Amino acid sequence: MTIKNQIDPELKVALAAHLERFPGGLGVLKDPVERRTAHLESLQAASADTPENMNVTKEDLVIPQLSGAGTTPIRIYRPKNGSGVLPAILAIHGGGMFMGSIAADDAHASTLCEDSGTVTIAIDYRLAPEFPYPAGLEDCYAALEWIVANAQDLAIDPKKIAVYGESAGGNLALALGLMARDRGGPEIAFLAPIYPMVDDRSTTVSSFEVVDVGVWDRHEQLEAWRWYLGSTTEISDVPAYAAPARAVDFSNLPPTFIDVGTVDLFRDEVIELVGRIASSGVPIEFHLYPGAFHAAELFAPEAALSQLIWKNRILAIKKALFSH
Repeated sequence: MTIKNQIDPELKVALAAHLERFPGGLGVLKDPVERRTAHLESLQAASADTPENMNVTKEDLVIPQLSGAGTTPIRIYRPKNGSGVLPAILAIHGGGMFMGSIAADDAHASTLCEDSGTVTIAIDYRLAPEFPYPAGLEDCYAALEWIVANAQDLAIDPKKIAVYGESAGGNLALALGLMARDRGGPEIAFLAPIYPMVDDRSTTVSSFEVVDVGVWDRHEQLEAWRWYLGSTTEISDVPAYAAPARAVDFSNLPPTFIDVGTVDLFRDEVIELVGRIASSGVPIEFHLYPGAFHAAELFAPEAALSQLIWKNRILAIKKALFSH
């Protein structure tokens, strides 16, 4: 059985519809980066083409970068039925480190805010290849520090801040956990790196299996890492903050939640990562979903498997941020 034949039937229908609507998919590798990024942004925005969420409020701000040389846009989502001081989530969008934005991820971030009952803060971190590692990560770290420093004005509990990210955002969430630990920085209550992009070496079985699913196949993976690492690709020892699978010590990370599908290129590197985190003594919850391809729940949110995936994430977030 080929890897494509393992896709959940409901998800397979949604994937076929998407590829029919966008026959180029992500396979536009001959395009210049500017054209390709614009194309990928349009695909992501189209996948999030849903009505405005009337159950949350939104506020756009800019915050200073750590270098002091510029600013980073953020969007603050607040549940309309929330009151008093609430937990918060720093939400880091995916997109292979070279695409994605607050605008493209707006519907998803709104749902995360509404369903989790948290103040959710999305960030437009700088993207490769114009801004390779560590620009985007430093933007996320600056955002974490800003959230804690402004907790009172934001009406959030600085002791109940989670970091949530999908794919490339999952990489940044994990790297942020490592960086905050090592720098003695802000306390993170919960990490949720979702099907995270963590290993630049791309040598696992699944990284060779997923070559033509149509959503984050091997060729996109290899090029995304080249763009993100930039000149770092010449260094044999790529920093763990760039590729968290290279970390040697996962101890003292916050409680962590990770999930991935069996038809996801990241499957095997995530499974290995989860074992190493668990062995370090960090409380971790892990879900492996048979038949799910990369970001399947975003392509087919109404599918039964997608509903289960989202339900488990929200339950874990609420348990971490509201149970005590």
